Amino acid sequence: MLIERVWSANPYRNFHYLIACPETGEALAIDPLEWRLCLDAAQAKGWQITQILNTHEHRDHTGGNAGLVGATGAKVLAHAAAASRIGGVDRGLGKGDIVRVGRTVELECLDTPGHTLAHICLLARSDQPALFCGDTLFNAGAGNCHNGGHPQQLYETFVTQLARLPEQTRVFPGHEYLARNLEFTLDREPDNAAARHLLQSARGQQPAQTAITTLAEEKRINTFFRLQSPTVIARLREAFPDIGEQPDARTVFLKLRELRNGW
Repeated sequence: MLIERVWSANPYRNFHYLIACPETGEALAIDPLEWRLCLDAAQAKGWQITQILNTHEHRDHTGGNAGLVGATGAKVLAHAAAASRIGGVDRGLGKGDIVRVGRTVELECLDTPGHTLAHICLLARSDQPALFCGDTLFNAGAGNCHNGGHPQQLYETFVTQLARLPEQTRVFPGHEYLARNLEFTLDREPDNAAARHLLQSARGQQPAQTAITTLAEEKRINTFFRLQSPTVIARLREAFPDIGEQPDARTVFLKLRELRNGW
């Protein structure tokens, strides 16, 4: 499996991805808002985009579909429950469905509600597993739930699906927010040395060069995975005294998401 990360250089800070079969050169484009950049990247590699995958229905992820379909004839894939809102979807997907690219690439669909109620992450189960996670999981952060989502479902997605993936899983999110998310982690957990160290390098990087984290790293730097941290809980209790001395993980997650909404 070949992966090309395409930086959008737009105000939304989108990342797009091309996933290609090394034998056939067929490629899948994930959330190609800036579709011309994706087409140029594919042509530079000698790849042919034959499929488009939308992780969810928001316009900053689907707005390039028509242009890329017009240029390539690619088929559009999306969550079956989001297909009518996206329009032009050729294949509706559900939990456990497999997306095949060329002869060698197989990607498993995870049904990951939270940011929206119909959100897909794609998982490559390989020697170097990879998660293409849209707006569910960001590097050092979690998606908001403002436009059709629900924080309790996002919590369930984190603890019952994402946290159980292999530690070496590489994380490929839909936007570049690394430095800002690390700043929130440190606001909640000032003694997090791993987050502080990564923030030093993140602040000096161009977005196109942003580090690709693994799930193991996320569990060290992402406050939404650090629900048992005594520091996180103590700091949270300052803002929400009513959570008590030993709040459960769900309460911690929901209060963190509430704080992040206005931070």
